[in-house]
Amino acid sequence: MKIIIKNSMSTDKFQGKVLIIGCHGMLGQDLKQVFSDCNPVCWDKDELDITDREMVFEKLAEMKPDLVINSAAYNAVDDAEEDDSFELAKKINGEGPWNLADACAEIGATLVHYSSDYVFAGNDANGYDEEAVPDPQSRYAESKRMGELNVLNSKANVFLIRTCRLFGAPGVSTGSKNSFVDTMLELAKTRDELKVVNEEVAAPTYTPDLAAQTRLLIEGGYDPGIYHITNSGSCNWYEFAQEIFSQAKVSIKLLPVPASEFPRPAARPDYSVLINTKLPPLRSWQEAVAAHLAARSTN
Repeated sequence: MKIIIKNSMSTDKFQGKVLIIGCHGMLGQDLKQVFSDCNPVCWDKDELDITDREMVFEKLAEMKPDLVINSAAYNAVDDAEEDDSFELAKKINGEGPWNLADACAEIGATLVHYSSDYVFAGNDANGYDEEAVPDPQSRYAESKRMGELNVLNSKANVFLIRTCRLFGAPGVSTGSKNSFVDTMLELAKTRDELKVVNEEVAAPTYTPDLAAQTRLLIEGGYDPGIYHITNSGSCNWYEFAQEIFSQAKVSIKLLPVPASEFPRPAARPDYSVLINTKLPPLRSWQEAVAAHLAARSTN
């Protein structure tokens, strides 16, 4: 079954065969939940090495999915500045999506692939819409842009979703990291004060919301192309931390500091708010933080 992409809005429920890649990561586990009624096949790196082109073609041809959602990624931003790690980043973030896109084109499947706000220079205080020209400033960002170009230049039906500052329940894969929200709350257990960078503005994104919006994108009759999905609003890291501790009712002294106080190998965008011009807006990032904190309290 091939997905029919409509130019007008649709409410058709997707009923095809779904493959989720990177299912043990933070986003992947929420995608698995959102598409649970489709009985998705869920693979992580132990089941599929997306950098192995022959394996990708062989396994997708055997499974014949209608929809492939790739949430696998290399996300060690600073490590990627080292030559060896950069090569790995290019394989996972650049070549892997290309392999998936070409395999999808061969079997008539649609591909959803996720990218990052880091592909932009981060020097435009107006933010970046879907048509903005990328200008990556780090090696990690270069690897993500490589993946974008590879899937967009393929013959597959591709939905390229840019997002940023993901937070949600921690993934269980070896490469999965705690989100900023969970990191702040863990640090507050052993410290009386925290220094937090009072710079770098972007839009935090709750992974259950991103997963749900991904399904809306597939079922809503939207054309393949580039989409920006984040929760509404924006903040810098210090403002993000303030909101987390305020909502969690955690008393801790927060000290705003410049980014120069925490020098890092990779450059970060100063302002990388992603502007969504194509989809219904998501709830505010503050509301999403509240939902995450409520979910944490029940686990």
